[in-house]
Parts: sequence; structure tokens; C-alpha cells
Amino acid sequence: MTHDYDDIDEDGGGFDVDDWSRLPPFIGAVATLEDVQARRAVFALGDTDQPSTIDMELPQPVIWWEDEGEQAAVIVQAEAHVGSDGETMEVLGLILPDGSGAVALMDDVDLVDDTDPTWRDLVANAVDGADD
Repeated sequence: MTHDYDDIDEDGGGFDVDDWSRLPPFIGAVATLEDVQARRAVFALGDTDQPSTIDMELPQPVIWWEDEGEQAAVIVQAEAHVGSDGETMEVLGLILPDGSGAVALMDDVDLVDDTDPTWRDLVANAVDGADD
């Protein structure tokens, strides 16, 4: 069902274009605070209604459109939550090439495969920038 991110090798949990698929997904359950604290999940939402997992194949490469522009990422967690306004939010737990985690909405990402040239360039630039 879940994996412990402490088991990821010495690269700090990051990835490159060739090894992203080894990132362990959090699937089969809605994450709790304990899952986040144990580094099995990226996020846990506590004040929403009707939480459920999103049925999708994980891990999944994406291009994330965030404030600073586009970034390569890999989805490792996907949940749907109904907010206080009655709207359903599709929330994603992302791992970035440097190994850090981020939370995004499904509307803010483009699903791609690992052959996508833009995604590959974004990963390569992030990895090369981390080496500097």
C-alpha cells in the first residue's frame, strides 16, 4: 500500500530522466498526518469532506505550472477532497528532481510521459542546477 521514503538511496530522494519510476507511490488509502511524518506521503488534509484516492497509475511524470514557471515533477500521491464550498479538489503530492516535495492541484499540472522533451529538459536543467 505505502512506502517509506527513507528507503530511497543516497541521492536525497531526487530523480533524473532515467530513474524517476523508482519513486514509491502512496496508494490505497487517504494519507494521515502520521503518514506524512513517517515520510510515506507528501501531504495530509484534515479539514475536508469525503476524502478519497484518485484512481491513476503512480508514479506519474508531470509538468507543474507554478508561480515561478514550469517545473518537472512526479506525482506519487493523488487524492480528491470536498472543500467547505462543496467543490471537489484533486490534490497531488509531487516529488521534484531535487527530492523535495510539493502539493499541487490537478488543474495546475500537465500529465506527460517520460519521453516528453519539455519534461526531460526541465528535469535535466533542475539536476544540472543542483550540481552547481
